[in-house]
Amino acid sequence: MGWLGLDGRKALLLGAGGLGTACARGLVEAGASLVIVDAAAARLEQLRKELPAVRTIVADLTASSACERVVNDAAGHLEGLDLLVHAVGINDRRAIVETPDKLWDDIITLNLSSAFWTGRAAGQLMLQAGRGSMVFFSSVSSQLAHLHHGPYAASKGGLDQLVKVMAREWAANGITVNAVAPAYTETELTREYLAKPGKRDEMTALVPAGRLGLPEDVVGAVLFLLSPRASFITGQVLYIDGGRTLV
Repeated sequence: MGWLGLDGRKALLLGAGGLGTACARGLVEAGASLVIVDAAAARLEQLRKELPAVRTIVADLTASSACERVVNDAAGHLEGLDLLVHAVGINDRRAIVETPDKLWDDIITLNLSSAFWTGRAAGQLMLQAGRGSMVFFSSVSSQLAHLHHGPYAASKGGLDQLVKVMAREWAANGITVNAVAPAYTETELTREYLAKPGKRDEMTALVPAGRLGLPEDVVGAVLFLLSPRASFITGQVLYIDGGRTLV
């Protein structure tokens, strides 16, 4: 992976779920120094057994102060911050008329507000350094009107616009900000839903590629967008969906 130019880059990864773990492996393989943040201590412990060189921080990213703290703590450990990957998020599939205020607040806070808070904190550091790259995890739900995805779709649509504004504000300072938008992917977030009778076949039938995504499918795109090879790409949302948004 030397052609990517990520060797020695200082990276902060938020979220150690299926997509986050896949990205962690890719960043380590590419030679980056890595700090990983997640709310689940057990998940981080398991990941540390696989990737002993990484530093982990247990943190709940649902408050501005916590987000700012973990970004600065990671930068202190790494002695700088070159790369940020935001891969945290939740969903709860139910009709809008059955969605309580707390559920709306929980999804918007973790999916969107934490992206704003961590992006802002990382942006301040990267502006001082005069360089940096960020990748946020969006979703095809930001474009498609899936049933029972009201708060989730709103959070991802908002995230897409947030990425564009960050990119616009920081482009002249050598900072790129992009998003990747996977379709249905085999992760903890989708496992229970896909296990329901007929749902896996139903979702697979919507994908021209004829299969659901795997966490590994996103890694190449994330690493490329973080790399100097993509230094003239910013404000973009890259759909990693097997053609899902084509139909």
